[in-house]
Amino acid sequence: MQTILGAGGAIGIELAKALTTYTTDIRLVSRNPKAVNPTDLLFPADLTDAARIDQAVAGSEVCYVTVGFDYKTKLWQERWPALIRNVVASCAKHNAKLVFFDNVYAIGGDNVQHITETSPISPTSKKGEVRATVDRHILEAVEKGSISAIIARSPDFFGPVKATSITMNLIYDNLVKGKTAQWFCNANVPHSTGYTPDLGKGTAILGNTPDAFNAVWNLPVDDQAPTGQEWVKLFAHEMHTKDGCQTLPAWGLWTLGLFVPILKEMYEMRYQYDRPYYFDSSKFRNRFNYTPTTNAEAVRETVNALR
Repeated sequence: MQTILGAGGAIGIELAKALTTYTTDIRLVSRNPKAVNPTDLLFPADLTDAARIDQAVAGSEVCYVTVGFDYKTKLWQERWPALIRNVVASCAKHNAKLVFFDNVYAIGGDNVQHITETSPISPTSKKGEVRATVDRHILEAVEKGSISAIIARSPDFFGPVKATSITMNLIYDNLVKGKTAQWFCNANVPHSTGYTPDLGKGTAILGNTPDAFNAVWNLPVDDQAPTGQEWVKLFAHEMHTKDGCQTLPAWGLWTLGLFVPILKEMYEMRYQYDRPYYFDSSKFRNRFNYTPTTNAEAVRETVNALR
């Protein structure tokens, strides 16, 4: 049995599709799980409940965490550490391997200019501190031999399942309404962005490769990192619309954040947009001989799927 905790989001859905290469015994766990594949086992659960997590993990060979809590610092501080403590404890109890789908928030400041598996845990935001805490908890459990685990990291992402994607919010959502696309801080620096089908496949590959465990992996992403302006042009080309881009400066994030909650939450993450942000997945691509979808093709597939 392979179990996905937080199965309803963009990554959980793509992961469920990809796991069928390896098994038909897939358990989807969320508040209101919906089948992705015909043989999926649905397991409704509140993942803030330690007892339900334990029941969901029981009987699992591999347990994937693709949970996406609401984008609020206080909520992250309350829920992420508790969730990971409970998941790690249950995986240790039931001898289940853990694959944690992670972002790169634990890596801060200028370290985002070239993100590799050896980039230091160096948070420069409150949300980054939360992710650093849960990463360290998993890595300490691995060091102690309590569990076998993978931290599978991803940059910002987009794809056919819209869900929560800053790229889609800033570019696609505006263009589809006939508005000008937006970007944060600096639209002229490179910004790596993952494609959800590749991220789902990459996570499934790692979870089914025994010698990949007890390590950090960057998931497969096109090694070309367009600027914000270039991302807008890719989307505008496929959507047959104007490719203008409005750049929202850091002070604008702060000011508008007084009225728009999501922008208030984004202000502390401005370091990911005001300088180059390059995600290096060469370790994965070389190990598995995997060629990620090109950025242009990923945008084309996404626009066509949503059209």
